[in-house]
Amino acid sequence: MTARVLDGKATAAALREEIASEVSRWTDAGGPVPTLAAVLVGEDPASQIYVRSKERACGKVGMASRLIRRPAETTTDELLQLLADLNADSQINGILVQLPLPSGIDSQRVLDAVSPLKDVDAFAPENVGLLVQGRPRYLPCTPHGIMQILARYEFDLVGEHVVIVGRSNIVGKPLANMLLQRDIGFGAKMANATVTVCHSQSRDLAAITRTADVLVAAAGRPRLITADMVKMGAVVVDVGMNRSEDKLVGDVDYQAVSEVAAAITPVPGGIGPLTIAMLLRNTLTACKHQNA
Repeated sequence: MTARVLDGKATAAALREEIASEVSRWTDAGGPVPTLAAVLVGEDPASQIYVRSKERACGKVGMASRLIRRPAETTTDELLQLLADLNADSQINGILVQLPLPSGIDSQRVLDAVSPLKDVDAFAPENVGLLVQGRPRYLPCTPHGIMQILARYEFDLVGEHVVIVGRSNIVGKPLANMLLQRDIGFGAKMANATVTVCHSQSRDLAAITRTADVLVAAAGRPRLITADMVKMGAVVVDVGMNRSEDKLVGDVDYQAVSEVAAAITPVPGGIGPLTIAMLLRNTLTACKHQNA
């Protein structure tokens, strides 16, 4: 068996076309141009690449973006004042604080300072709570991207056993909540799935992952998932982005797992582009909420 490759680039391109059409209809009807503000602190090379990608993506769909740079020496209080100003700026619809922040900055205080209405990453406690209750304001970007690619490749997850390796607040926990939902809209089929979340303290990880109809690897450990950990014919979603021997690799041993899985997302070119597309979707949704 050779796994079907789930093309994140192509799926993201289709999503961007849909978003661009929606932005055009919105602005043609007199709505303001949706605007995303990205806050970049310090000179981390990877963060600069990510922010530039998001700026370009905004331009491609007819949105505006504003990049706000601050030196690594910026204090927590200075960032909090900046965010207060952005929260009060009616021309800004979405606020993105690029992570990681330099050491010495209280990241949690900074993230919590973003207005829930402008929290297009869906990290704010209020937005997390709404998601858990099945009535989200915005869907977290990476989990939403995962749901979109599975839906657009027509995988029916109702009753399926989905195993998530990783319990982060960015991917593992919100994805588990989304997979359990009956329906929370946003154009993504909610799964009604049976969900298991694994982590560093899980006993006999391979025994658990081999029970998965759909296996999501989001642990941040290069090539953690090997072929013997995957059930024949499973769908494998690789969320990992790791540097190994000057190459970008996922959390899955791609070549080996491709021989047993029915379908797999590559790294790069899998979930990464979808995360940015979902950020655009949230920014447009935020603009509509704020100008209803």
